[in-house]
Amino acid sequence: MTTSENSQVLAEATANSMYARDHATQALGIKIVAIKPGVASMQMVVQKTMLNGHQTCHGGYIFTLADSAFAFACNSYNIQAVAAGCSIEYLAPAYEHDVLTAQAQEQSRTGRTGIYDVAVMNQDGKKIALFRGKSHQLKDAVIQK
Repeated sequence: MTTSENSQVLAEATANSMYARDHATQALGIKIVAIKPGVASMQMVVQKTMLNGHQTCHGGYIFTLADSAFAFACNSYNIQAVAAGCSIEYLAPAYEHDVLTAQAQEQSRTGRTGIYDVAVMNQDGKKIALFRGKSHQLKDAVIQK
């Protein structure tokens, strides 16, 4: 197996291990669409219980989807990583039954810190939000042996 193939297998195993313990992500119906080293794509259907007083998806749910994709991307190397900071820009509303996809992409990983950008789009490919997260790696592995 090549180094690239080993990295992919490790990223998938790490994501599966994290997802099995991630009750918040599971409770919101967020699913893993794709995972690669430094990259994650996750999807969520906007439910009625996620709507705010304007009948649009509450920004906190959009943030949570983006944050989950960020978490899976920055932990894909099997080294525990946590958020050191993040921000989000909301570009358009999401509505009930919209299928939102958050695509996280590593921009930089140096030493124990990383920067990840996440684009959140609806089922029509319209950008709903842009999120940027800064990660800090801890010393332990995600998959404990």
